[in-house]
Amino acid sequence: MNRTELSRTKSSPVPLGTLIGREIRNGRVEKPFVKYGQSGLAKKGEDYFLIKTDCLRVPGDASTAFSVFAIFDGHNGISAAIFAKESLLSNVLSAIPQDISRDAWLQALPRALVVGFVKTDIEFQQKGETSGTTATFVLVDGWTITVASVGDSRCILDTQGGVVSLLTVDHRLEENAEERERVTASGGEVGRLNVFGGNEVGPLRCWPGGLCLSRSIGDTDVGEFIVPIPHVKQVKLSNAGGRLIIASDGIWDALSSDMAAQSCRGLPADLAAKLVVKEALRSRGLKDDTTCLVVDIIPSDLPVLPPTPRKKHNMLTSLLFFGKKSENTVNKGTNKLSAVGVVEELFEEGSAMLTERLGKDFPLNKNSGIFRCAVCQVDQPPGDGLSVNSGPFFSPASNPWEGPFLCTNCRKKKDAMEGKRPSKTTVIA
Repeated sequence: MNRTELSRTKSSPVPLGTLIGREIRNGRVEKPFVKYGQSGLAKKGEDYFLIKTDCLRVPGDASTAFSVFAIFDGHNGISAAIFAKESLLSNVLSAIPQDISRDAWLQALPRALVVGFVKTDIEFQQKGETSGTTATFVLVDGWTITVASVGDSRCILDTQGGVVSLLTVDHRLEENAEERERVTASGGEVGRLNVFGGNEVGPLRCWPGGLCLSRSIGDTDVGEFIVPIPHVKQVKLSNAGGRLIIASDGIWDALSSDMAAQSCRGLPADLAAKLVVKEALRSRGLKDDTTCLVVDIIPSDLPVLPPTPRKKHNMLTSLLFFGKKSENTVNKGTNKLSAVGVVEELFEEGSAMLTERLGKDFPLNKNSGIFRCAVCQVDQPPGDGLSVNSGPFFSPASNPWEGPFLCTNCRKKKDAMEGKRPSKTTVIA
């Protein structure tokens, strides 16, 4: 090949579809760079955030690194937000089996996130404090993004092509009819605040307690039907990359998802986070704590995620979408991710029923005679006050360990979240 031909080869652009196709056939995709920025303004001082980019799936092995980004928007005090920030990650990781492959680790994450959220809630409520917090918890491992959330802090994904997608579900009673039905079916009451003269004002709230949210961590003073069980969504990007914007409701009450994404395209993550906060302040003023994290997941050869105009859906994007339906999805409506040619949907589940979220295939060491609670992860020998009840969650006595085992305290928590009255338990002798 002469110099002219070499120059022509170097300057010829390769279509995105061709690049992705090569990666799929060759099975080689470079690990992306993860760049981030944070900004915020305090009104009440109840927002907290977590950024941890040095997590390791295998201790001492840098090739197993992953990152965690989270926002905790506290209410009725700051103690729940601080506790969740300090405890949630370790509780999630303790629920993942050791010495498993990366693929198995990613598959175990959704259930581990449920366990971690519920365990954190139980531990905090044992402290006897009454504050609560939202939690939007994001793990980035290579091109795979896993998001778990309770409350109304939001995480959005902005991808190549200018399509903005929600990775969370808002648990505001005002906006979520399914959650209103669940709360009332579990024994709670949903209504607005009554003022003098019988007039109803403000957003829908759950009574007792008057909380506007149907899911949170903490909130010991409200009914157990305010649950800590998160909505979980897992997606995989192509090496075209993407941008996450994770923010408390101080941002989302002022800006739509599209407005937030459009306001900062083309800027590096640190400046983007500041601009989103500035835009929210300009739009609504400082009426609440406003905290924003911007996370860019980008190819190693790009300094920033390049801005791209919104494109019409065409045959190319159809060919590039490698979506896989989840067995259980919380949102049965049209999902914008299906229009993104570079995103693969791996998992989505939002049920508030702990039974459905834990499944029945928890590992058990039958030879040791030790049973591990599926939630608190504590090993206990048989006959140590452990309950086995009849019903679909537990197996008959002839084969008692097919389903996940719960200790007495975690079983009571599960029943309370489902609105069940305390029932008699059978102690294994």
